Amino acid sequence: MVAILLRQIQQFIHSIHYTMSEKVQWVLDPSHSELVFKVKHLMITNVKGEFRQFDAVITSHGSDFGRASVEASIDAASIFTNNTDRDNHLRSADFFDAGNFPKLRFKGTEFVRLDDENYRLTGLLTIKDIEKELSLDVEFGGLNKDPWGNEKAGFSLTGKINRKDWGLNWNAALETGGVLVSDEVKIAAEVQFVKKA
Repeated sequence: MVAILLRQIQQFIHSIHYTMSEKVQWVLDPSHSELVFKVKHLMITNVKGEFRQFDAVITSHGSDFGRASVEASIDAASIFTNNTDRDNHLRSADFFDAGNFPKLRFKGTEFVRLDDENYRLTGLLTIKDIEKELSLDVEFGGLNKDPWGNEKAGFSLTGKINRKDWGLNWNAALETGGVLVSDEVKIAAEVQFVKKA
């Protein structure tokens, strides 16, 4: 009984500290960040691509990223797979329809600390006006200052989606069975954020 009461007091004190902590905004450093994806091609190998233009903001309480808010936007037309024809196809209505839906958006709903280095980020991903929940595993790389005195925070993110959940349905059947492109898309990001003064 005493142990339960002590735990409740501790949680209450932590919640007061969290509420009173200064809100800090962290903005993406695009020159030290990447957002890549992989899909299975011909059911035998993974083909990698990336989005070359994206932005994100984290709002934390002090340097505590537990329960931080996260928002990101991705320029659909910035998709790059090292093949011009394929990139143009991905920008077309068969996939992202970048002309009508220029941005992919993510809004975090929960950022939970699992331990000192690992978090679970859950939020709503919107592609072509279709909004679905997405969960990502996040590894916190730590805090450091660059040679110019800017405080940086680093994160590695991984996850996967079924592209058909967001209306990215195009495919082609293979003569030997199976399909040209897998439904599952693996996502990975290496991102640095700069603490806003």
